[in-house]
Amino acid sequence: MRGRHAPPRRTAPSRLGVQLLHVGLILFALSQLFPLFWVFLYSIQKSGDLFGPELLKLPADPQWINYAHAWSDGRVLSYGLNSILVVTASTVVSTALSFCLGYALARMRWRLKAFALGAITLGLVIPIHTTLLPNFIWFGVFGLIDTRVGLGILYVAFTLSINTLIYLGALHSLPASLEEAALIDGASWPRILWSVVLPLATPATVTVAVITFLTNWNEFILANTYLATDDLRTLPFSIIRFQGQYASDYAAQFACMVIVALPPLALYLIFSHRVMAGATAGAVKG
Repeated sequence: MRGRHAPPRRTAPSRLGVQLLHVGLILFALSQLFPLFWVFLYSIQKSGDLFGPELLKLPADPQWINYAHAWSDGRVLSYGLNSILVVTASTVVSTALSFCLGYALARMRWRLKAFALGAITLGLVIPIHTTLLPNFIWFGVFGLIDTRVGLGILYVAFTLSINTLIYLGALHSLPASLEEAALIDGASWPRILWSVVLPLATPATVTVAVITFLTNWNEFILANTYLATDDLRTLPFSIIRFQGQYASDYAAQFACMVIVALPPLALYLIFSHRVMAGATAGAVKG
């Protein structure tokens, strides 16, 4: 009889390697947090003090009035409500469509499945800038320019590809036997999707929803191209309201940046664990 080779032992990482990894992660975290801290410090200074030689300077007299100025003159509340309306609606629609499309690609057999998967993958490499003019022409034909509906359609279209691939990876890791058992018990396909598949894909759903919300919340190019009415504009427009022809209130702009960044930052901190779980779903199978 041939002797069986013992599986190779996995060596534990050395203590020095773990410490170096921790140091690297700490440095990376500080590099990501530094811009936020820098913007906050600049938001509580006077505009004339922003051009000094110091990169980081704690102001002796913090100008908290910059936030009041940003809130009122930047129309943060009005623009923020527009952002919440458009971004929330587009997030819900994109999440629902990508879930259905991801399930169709992961479980069902149909003739144009390979073509559909290729088209979805191709959507990841198409720059937004190349679509501005043709979409503007088509939106003018259908009367969608300067409307929330038109902007929401664009947000759904540009997030559908990555969302579908996230769901595709997550659904591939789920056992199909549960759906077969539910089908044998007499459950309909809508019932199976709602009661069996969707609860199991909750990490992917949270990931898709959070990523879509953050992407659309911070988007400016599409909103600046297709929205002309001031009452329909979204929150990023509040920052450019303090840009003048000859002078700009830079401190108020930084205060606006902080206000705009707070909601997505809080959202990500709340759902960070679920986002990481959903992002890695399907990476390891078996």
